[in-house]
Amino acid sequence: MIEPLHYRSTRGAKHAARIEEVIAAGLAPDGGLYVPEALPQLDVADFDPDGSLADTATTLLDPFFRGSSLAGELPAICREALNFDIPLRPLAYRQDASLLELFHGPSAAFKDVGARFLAACFRRLRRHAEAPLTILVATSGDTGAAVAAAFHRQPGVRVVILYPDGRVSPRQAHQLGCFGDNVQALRVDGTFDECQRMVKASLNDASLQARVPLSSANSISLGRLLPQMSYYAHASLAWWHQHRAPLNFIVPTGNLGNALACVWVRDMGLPVGEIHLACNANATLSDYFDGSPYSPRPAVATLANAMDVGAPSNFERLRWTYPHDHELRLQLHASSVDDNAIRDTIVRHARDHDEVFCPHTATAVHLLDNMGVTGLPWAVVSTAHPAKFDSVVEPLIGRRIEVPPALATMLQRPAHAEPMSASDDVLKAWLDKNLEVRSTAAATG
Repeated sequence: MIEPLHYRSTRGAKHAARIEEVIAAGLAPDGGLYVPEALPQLDVADFDPDGSLADTATTLLDPFFRGSSLAGELPAICREALNFDIPLRPLAYRQDASLLELFHGPSAAFKDVGARFLAACFRRLRRHAEAPLTILVATSGDTGAAVAAAFHRQPGVRVVILYPDGRVSPRQAHQLGCFGDNVQALRVDGTFDECQRMVKASLNDASLQARVPLSSANSISLGRLLPQMSYYAHASLAWWHQHRAPLNFIVPTGNLGNALACVWVRDMGLPVGEIHLACNANATLSDYFDGSPYSPRPAVATLANAMDVGAPSNFERLRWTYPHDHELRLQLHASSVDDNAIRDTIVRHARDHDEVFCPHTATAVHLLDNMGVTGLPWAVVSTAHPAKFDSVVEPLIGRRIEVPPALATMLQRPAHAEPMSASDDVLKAWLDKNLEVRSTAAATG
């Protein structure tokens, strides 16, 4: 019998969980984040050089699911989740750089990969479940729409999205509220960090969990983080087979899940080189990697709103990966990019190169521009389609951006979000009341 990989909390709880439990729970019982007991090791030769993205994901994730009830269905899960292109496109104005386009999924942002994978897992894990599961999501803009699209009308699952009112783009806000059915959006009078705190407080409330079974689809969920490794593996393997050199990445970074996925791919033995984190004016990470003590702080609003995070959750997993500051600081570089630099980057590249970037991608492009020629091949990670941020980008470039078909369909639907104060107790009371209303309706219907 194949011995399954076990998972533990970053906070040291002794309980060893299996991947099914990890995906179902989202957060560890002690409030920590689940991590594997050890990262599996793989080699370039383990992968089919002609395989699809789904094939790469299946090989990459097989050790994490080995011996579980989902192991035999992993190829199908990967095919369902990764059924859209993630091209590595050369940048015409630089021979040493490419753009890894992660925005070709249903909600036009990279979060589609993890959300669709998680939804495919839940469809199988909850085939015979009787009680409905409520998935709580805190979003700084893109996660909520991806999770809503992935779980919309999925039987036995409800989605509750919390987002900071006035701190997401108008189109992002419309996406979050346009689904209805089993998806409810709550616009919170606060920051993303407060939304994230509220979600964690509910997930950690055992009494509430007994009444309202809860899980998470944020990047605190390992079931969302693991599949995000697949596009880094696929891009770096393709580059290796063509050039016999590691590929280096510049990753726009907020809550650190996307960047951590890249770090773990490298740590598993695949040909990933340097990793640079592009932060916005929320400088928690850039200050730390410059040598200051790690110091979470309140988030500030920026043009790259999906990265407006002052207390990145996945730093806890990063610290598990590299427990000592000096060692961790050797693994990554981080720089902050302010709004003026974001504006300048968007304007200059649209004017000079006919390249239009979303504000988040622009932070990474700014870092690339400042590096100059390094002699290394770079992949700038493009996390969202610029049409999601038309209110920022279009006035800067002086023209309209074509809207992808899937996003256009969402924008044609009516949208609604319920207001909520930034209170842990208010959210818990809302969840209790929401369940009671639905239960009563079900009983009388």
